[in-house]
Amino acid sequence: MAREPREREERDNEFIDKLVHINRVAKVVKGGRRFGFAALVVVGDQRGRVGFGHGKAREVPEAIRKATEAAKRAMIRVPLKDGRTLHHETFGHHGAGKVIVRPAEQGTGIIAGGPMRAVFEALGVGDVVSKSLGTSNPYNMVRAAFDALKQQQSPRLIAQRRGKSVAEIIQRREPQGKAEAGAGA
Repeated sequence: MAREPREREERDNEFIDKLVHINRVAKVVKGGRRFGFAALVVVGDQRGRVGFGHGKAREVPEAIRKATEAAKRAMIRVPLKDGRTLHHETFGHHGAGKVIVRPAEQGTGIIAGGPMRAVFEALGVGDVVSKSLGTSNPYNMVRAAFDALKQQQSPRLIAQRRGKSVAEIIQRREPQGKAEAGAGA
């Protein structure tokens, strides 16, 4: 039993957590208002796993702790290209939050604002371009970013599903216009 807390600490140390948003909420009761806090936290291992969580409590540290626990329970795995960027462009939405995420050349960095930047940093993406098209509500932006990330597929995944090799999937074909032009000359 003495080893279990140490193992939990080691497992927790592999994750980084980013506090995205804290909101003060009020509950009106007979004697006045009772204030509480809601926290939005993103957790990731910087190697392709990321999750987000929401927690509410009377004190800020407790709200952050609850949100972090929820984020660790709701982690997803995202396939990364060369461990630094995404495989393809995707569009994600949640409510009025709409985002576009695109892979980028090496050295570009994370071009993303606010809540989406925290998601990509926790995920471990080094080069990505993203744009938020809808609301600036951090909850909906994070959920829209996760919707886009869930759509990411690697060539290996697609090849496995089709029962082909990766080389067959990514092989580039010559456009028809060039083939016809060469035959007529």
